[in-house]
Amino acid sequence: MSRALPKYNKRRVGLIGGAAPVALTGAVIAGTALAGVSSDVGGADARTLAAPGTISCPDVASQLPAVPASAQAEVTRNLDQLDQQVAEANKRLVDTVGQGGANFVRNAILGPLEDKRIATVNRIATAIGRTADRPAGLDALATCSLDAQGDPAAPGQEQSGGDADAGGGDAGAGQGGDASGVGTISCPDVASQLPAVPASAQAEVTRNLDQLDQQVAEANKRLVDTVGQGGPNFVRNAILGPLQDKRAAAIERIAISVGRTAGRPAGLDSLAACTLTQ
Repeated sequence: MSRALPKYNKRRVGLIGGAAPVALTGAVIAGTALAGVSSDVGGADARTLAAPGTISCPDVASQLPAVPASAQAEVTRNLDQLDQQVAEANKRLVDTVGQGGANFVRNAILGPLEDKRIATVNRIATAIGRTADRPAGLDALATCSLDAQGDPAAPGQEQSGGDADAGGGDAGAGQGGDASGVGTISCPDVASQLPAVPASAQAEVTRNLDQLDQQVAEANKRLVDTVGQGGPNFVRNAILGPLQDKRAAAIERIAISVGRTAGRPAGLDSLAACTLTQ
């Protein structure tokens, strides 16, 4: 059954000094309908592949204070990125119907989307905070959900995850399905690239550096656990890509923390991407 969904409105970012307030947009985008058959696994309600659901996210623009003129362009650009991120997640939701496992949507779509949104809302907060009070609590708006038509634990999906590409493992990862030869994920060291960290930021920086280590450990574990799963781009799309998004968010938090009382370190984003080595 089709249903009407809210359309996008033109967004206007309010300026300090009397410009118009923010016009709200709902970050809800309809998934493209696909023909298919219904499925039921683990007692979940059966539904057809024509209704994969829609990802809905809290509106960020409506939660912002007045935006300084100097930050308007950057804030608007990042608000547009939030919309684009949801659009891409909804497209992937449709493109991967029936792929992966019980937690595929949560792990491969909603999780990475949240990481991207955290990094983006932090950039918004930073832009505003340069010349006005930095808005607090925007991170709470990063988490999105799947509407009633869908379920993060989608029927016909397994725990190990999957990708739109079907077939063998990633090049250089799990060739032949041998867990002993899956390789190792290597990431640039962030701690060594940081300037002197102010005492007031030390605890937060250390916490995020620990998160970076944990993220790599989890990615390496998933690399082993999913040997032979997905297609030729599975490792890149389902492990390395989400890991990069998580690292970008943690690195952004580090830069923000240092920048509160010292010069904000530049270029740390280039350390987010990781590689697979044998």
